[in-house]
This record gives sequence, structure tokens and C-alpha cells, in this order.
Amino acid sequence: MYRLFVMAGVLLFCACGGGETPSVAKNKKRVVCTTGMIGDMARHIAGDRAEVIALMGPGIDPHYYKATQGDLQRLSRADVIFYNGLFLEGKLEDIFEKMARSKTVVAVSRDIPKDRLRKPMAGQGEYDPHIWFDVGLWAETSRVVVETLSELDAEGADVFRANAEAYRKQLRDLHVWAKAQLERVPKDQRVLITAHDAFGYFGLAYGIEVRGLQGISTVAEYGVNDVSRLVNFIVQRRVKAIFVESSVPERSINAVREGCKARGWDVAVGGTLYSDAMGPAGSGADTYLGMVRSNVNTIVEALK
Repeated sequence: MYRLFVMAGVLLFCACGGGETPSVAKNKKRVVCTTGMIGDMARHIAGDRAEVIALMGPGIDPHYYKATQGDLQRLSRADVIFYNGLFLEGKLEDIFEKMARSKTVVAVSRDIPKDRLRKPMAGQGEYDPHIWFDVGLWAETSRVVVETLSELDAEGADVFRANAEAYRKQLRDLHVWAKAQLERVPKDQRVLITAHDAFGYFGLAYGIEVRGLQGISTVAEYGVNDVSRLVNFIVQRRVKAIFVESSVPERSINAVREGCKARGWDVAVGGTLYSDAMGPAGSGADTYLGMVRSNVNTIVEALK
């Protein structure tokens, strides 16, 4: 029923053009992004030559996200739509497929070589979509954004390239900083336990063993056996802290903590990590750079 409703809405808005938005100057492009991370990158690159909107705000889980009527309006009015791809936004795939027939719809993960993508466990999809957790890998997606915006606004191509290079410099510095900070954690304590398997790229990039209660998508439910296996691992390894995710209900990690306490190991909750969404305005994690810094600082303080 939901799929029929959404597709009917897409057809209606595409046919009508969705109306005009007076606040957007005629020389500016309308850019709609799915996640805050993509929106933040697009703003850095587009500068003042585009109006950039991110559909998913703080605390929103993209694995579950369904388009609202307002989203359909924004998408239909967009000159370009950027999404993560790799089935992160699984419930929006049909909408993007339909809209790609009449407008530019681009996955920022499009040009990442398959051999650099993380393959999840059997039955959990083809590739792990959480590519933004490797800062170096995420920087490469900027090239797709530059290319796409330059095709839509050729006069702004030099601006987009210059902005992207400046942003990539910030990302390179962030990548180096993150490695140095995480090396402060003793090797035997470099274990990251979270609600779902979102931090795999982070672990590979920064030398941390990662375990999640759920798989790469929060759509997959966890069971008693999953909790039991993770509890056994934590108790055996004497892991100091486990972490809540801002976009995942705390009950899953609380179940793991209670299981550890029942086994005589009082593991701490080390804090909240921003996984599939950035933080709210004023949190310090309301940009991609701030999100990564916040996560790294929280992990280091809890595990060192």
C-alpha cells in the first residue's frame, strides 16, 4: 500500500512540476540530498551557486526512512538529487528509479571501485553502504558531486573544483588527526561495540576491531542469540565500554549491557556515536567534520 501511495505521488508531482519555490534565485540550482553527510558535502562544493536541502535530519535512520509528501515535493522540484546508494536508502529506491527518467539522480558512491567496498556477512546485502566512516574514502565521493554540478551549471565548474579541493584538504587533515587520536587507545582495547554494523569502514581505516549487534541494516532484527554472542565476546575480551548510536533506539545496547552485568562484567556505556545521521544544530556534530571529531573523541575517552 505504501509503495502504491508513494509512486502515485511521484507521478503526480513529476507531471505537475511540483510548483516553484520563490526563495530560490533563478541562477541557483536546487540540490536535494538524502542524508546530512551528503548535504554537508554538497554545500561545501556548491557554495552560493545552489540551494542545498537534506531530507534526513538528526537522529533519522536512513535504512527505515520513507518519503513524506513534503519530500516528494522537494524531490520533484530538484535539479539534481544526490543519494548514498548501495541500498542505504532502500525504501526510496523506487522513487529514485522513477525520477531518474526525467531529472538527474546520482549516487555519490557511484565511482568507488567494488574492491574498495566492504562485503558484509552472507544474507546482509551485497556491499556495506556506510562509506562515510572512512574519511579518505568519503573524500573521493566529492568528485561525483563536482562532475554532476558542473554538468548542470557549467559556469560554476571552476568554483566547484576549487571548493572541492579545499574541502578535500580539510578531509585529509581530519583523516590524519583521527588516526593519531585513535592510536592513543591501547591496542588490546581497540574494540568498538555498537548497535548495528555501521562502523566497518571506520575499523578498517583506523585499526579498530568492530562488532555490531545488528547487521549493516537496522531493518534486520536482532535476537536472543545475537545478544548472547555479543555478550560472550565482550566478557571474554574484557571490553571497557560499548556505545549507543544516535539513530538507533538504546534498548538494543541496554540489552547487551544487562547481559554482561548478569555475567559479572559491568561494561560501561561509553557515550553516543553519530552513525547514520549527524547531530542537531549546535551539538558540534552538525557537520560531517564535526560528526567525525565527536565520534573519535567519544571513542578515545571511553576506551583509553
